[in-house]
Amino acid sequence: MSDFAEQRAKMVERQLRRRGISDERVLGAMAEVPRELFVAPELRSRAYHDRALPTVEGQTISQPWVVAAISEALALEGPESVLEIGTGSGYSTAIIARLASQVLSIERYEALAAGARQRLAELGHGNVEVRVGDGTEGAPDRAPFEAIAVHAAAPAPPPSLVAQLADGGRLVVPVTEAGADMLTVFTKRDDRLHARAIAPCRFVPLVGVEGYGDPG
Repeated sequence: MSDFAEQRAKMVERQLRRRGISDERVLGAMAEVPRELFVAPELRSRAYHDRALPTVEGQTISQPWVVAAISEALALEGPESVLEIGTGSGYSTAIIARLASQVLSIERYEALAAGARQRLAELGHGNVEVRVGDGTEGAPDRAPFEAIAVHAAAPAPPPSLVAQLADGGRLVVPVTEAGADMLTVFTKRDDRLHARAIAPCRFVPLVGVEGYGDPG
C-alpha cells in the first residue's frame, strides 16, 4: 500500500467513520479518490489532514469530513442526476461522480474549472460535465435533479435551485444565520422544503444573483 493510500485508509477510519459517517458507499469513495491530486504540490503532505486547504482565486478544498457529510446527506443510491455548485479543485465532484449516474458541476472561475476538468478526465470520470457560470441560477436545461450540493454559504436556499430540485430530492447547502454557517439538508416534498441541520461549518460566501450579489 502506498503512503497516500495508507493515509486515505486512516482518514476514513479516524476522521469519518469515528465522527459518524456511516454510508459505506461514501466511505468507499473517500477511500478511493486521491485527494493529494486535488491540492497544490507543495501541500500534498497535508492532503489528508482534517482541515480545509487553500486553492486558487481565494477558494478552498473542504476538509474531508465536510465532503463526506455533504455526500452522505445527498443520499445517493447510484442512478441519480446531481447538480453541484462550486466545483473548486474537483475533489468533491470526483467523490459524487462515484456515487451518482451523472454530475453537472458549475464553477465561477475558469481557471478552477479548467483544472478540475483535467483532473477528473485523468481519473476517468466521464459522467461529469463542468460549466463556468453563476451557480445560483443552476442549470434549467438539465433539470430536474435528484440531488444538489452547494459548496458555499448562502443566506437562504437559492430559489432557482429549489425549483430545479425533483420532488423527493435533497438540496445540501450551508445556510448563514446570525453570522454562522450551518450545513443543512433540505428535502423537497410537494413543493415544500423540509430542513434538517447537519453541523456548524465554515464556507466562502456563495456569490451570484441569488446568493451574496451578482459578481458582474
